[in-house]
Amino acid sequence: MFKWKKLGLLFSPQKAEQREWLQEFAQAPCVLPFDNFIRVYFSCRPKADANGQYVSYSSYVDLDKNNLFENQRLADSPILSLGKLGTFDEFGTYPVSVVKHNDEYRAYYAGWTRCESVPFNVAIGMAVSKNEGKTFERLGDGPILSYSSDEPFILSGPKIRRFNDKWYLFYIAGRKWVMDNGKPEPVYKIRMATSDDGINWIKANKDLIPSRVEEDEAQASPDVFYKNGKYHMFFCYRFSTEYRSHKNGYRIGYAYSNDLVNWTRDDSKVGIDVSEEGWDSEMISYPHVFELNKKIYMLYLGNQVGRQGFGIAELEGEL
Repeated sequence: MFKWKKLGLLFSPQKAEQREWLQEFAQAPCVLPFDNFIRVYFSCRPKADANGQYVSYSSYVDLDKNNLFENQRLADSPILSLGKLGTFDEFGTYPVSVVKHNDEYRAYYAGWTRCESVPFNVAIGMAVSKNEGKTFERLGDGPILSYSSDEPFILSGPKIRRFNDKWYLFYIAGRKWVMDNGKPEPVYKIRMATSDDGINWIKANKDLIPSRVEEDEAQASPDVFYKNGKYHMFFCYRFSTEYRSHKNGYRIGYAYSNDLVNWTRDDSKVGIDVSEEGWDSEMISYPHVFELNKKIYMLYLGNQVGRQGFGIAELEGEL
């Protein structure tokens, strides 16, 4: 069993000033290392409009490598504008995963649009930065990974990785909508696609992680980290209904693989759970694992899926 030592709430959107686009939530953190700091990308929201509708943006905070809780430098603007009228990302980007490849910075993001019968639909887009990851320009107005006969809606949660000179995109795909007290809620499973260039993708067309708590378990944020000859996946999962609660809310799960295709789920090893009180006492979700100064850390969300921001935990021992 792994053991994670919680270090506390690392970044809170409530502390941001003079940024109308960053008022609530700091979701789905993703680390990009630089020489003297790490850049943590996340997704956020302004206040809801008069109709109670949100849009979402993605931005970043730079953290000093030697003291992550101090010397935090927040971006002055979102990394990407909202999409054009009628496009797949017209109403927001959430979440985002950024990688540096040679001299290029690429962002893979979920763009979402509003719907009538259900609240939203999502597809995966790509954007490129010409200023070291501060802002990005879309590859085009459409997604690079979208719905298909086997994946009919909600392609989201992209996590981009490169292993053995090949591109891997871990993501989630919708399976069904279920009604919960008169409101439709999505059920989605973890999937994967591969590519030689990071633009044209071949879907594996299989669920990677078996369900555990129920058949309609929803899974998200498949974060894959290679260490000690094995691929480790930390992800989150929840019940399909009444999940905005302590009982059925998000928890973090774990699986491992030797080939990135066949995964063994073993949540008993994960070593992190909700706290007895405080900002992460109801749920924990959207894990992101990274290595810094020869230590392994996990960023994660707490109650209300990151409304108060994201926290950090340090691994005690080895993966």
